[in-house]
Amino acid sequence: MKAASHESTQQRYAKCIEVSRRIRWDIDRDVLRGRHFDPAHTFLPDGLTQVHRLPFLDAHERRLMSQIQGRTYANMFGLIERFVGAKMMEVGRGHALADQTAMEAIVRFTDEELKHQELFRRVEALAAQALPHGYRFVPDADEVASFVLGKSTWSILALTCCIEIVTQVHYRHSMESDSSMSPLFKDIFLFHWKEESQHAIIDELEWMREDTRIDETARDAAVGDLIDLIAAIDGMLQAQAAADAHCFVTQLDRALSSDEEARVHAGLIDAYRSQYIVSGVDEPRFGEILMRVVSERQAERLGAALAPIRRRTLVSEFDAFA
Repeated sequence: MKAASHESTQQRYAKCIEVSRRIRWDIDRDVLRGRHFDPAHTFLPDGLTQVHRLPFLDAHERRLMSQIQGRTYANMFGLIERFVGAKMMEVGRGHALADQTAMEAIVRFTDEELKHQELFRRVEALAAQALPHGYRFVPDADEVASFVLGKSTWSILALTCCIEIVTQVHYRHSMESDSSMSPLFKDIFLFHWKEESQHAIIDELEWMREDTRIDETARDAAVGDLIDLIAAIDGMLQAQAAADAHCFVTQLDRALSSDEEARVHAGLIDAYRSQYIVSGVDEPRFGEILMRVVSERQAERLGAALAPIRRRTLVSEFDAFA
């Protein structure tokens, strides 16, 4: 039974290598291709921005909201990939003198994450050229990475797996079919999705491998670490939502009422929680992986920690139809 399991795992690493070789892309040749952003286009679909919660905005203002959120979306993934790449370099050392197939898969993963970081730096530079001044990305990528990397390997791999799955869900369910999006912005996340689909598999394999190395006490502590990481991400999202709300209202051609400004701020918080937390933890694929390794009690701890975020996001969805 163990031999069959190992063979299946090695085949999955090998498949990731094969796909990585086949879909390998270059930032300039394949993605950007000398293009620039057109301010007449939206960046993110309405389903991700949740702009339907703000019916007092006109078409121009809804587009501006999409562009600000899209800029944060790209910056957020650039930040996330800072700690993902660093962690994968670390876990890859465990394969260096053992499974060379797994080692190659992780080396390719890390190389692609470094490329993605460069891509998102380029995206921010292009956005700064095309869009009004005043945008500010609040989190410091190195500080965030240092905090995350201080947590247990199990919790970091769980978080990373969740995030990689999020990229799949967002592109396939929202971006792929949206014809109104900026063609350049859509291509950026098409190519990003192609490589992240392999990364999600490797995250799962490494998470499961780490789970076999720890006992129940360490796993219980790791669940606590994962809760801490989710709370830290939520705090980061709230800070960025405040900055983006300020950016948005100061760039409008009219003044919003105090109630409308408050609704813009709340709408951004809820959209960001949905994008980066809820859409991942509530995705069936992630839930199935998680339930392989946690006990019922540990799952209840996670559920209790997520309940306020889920509840607020759910309330926001109902608000849209009030």
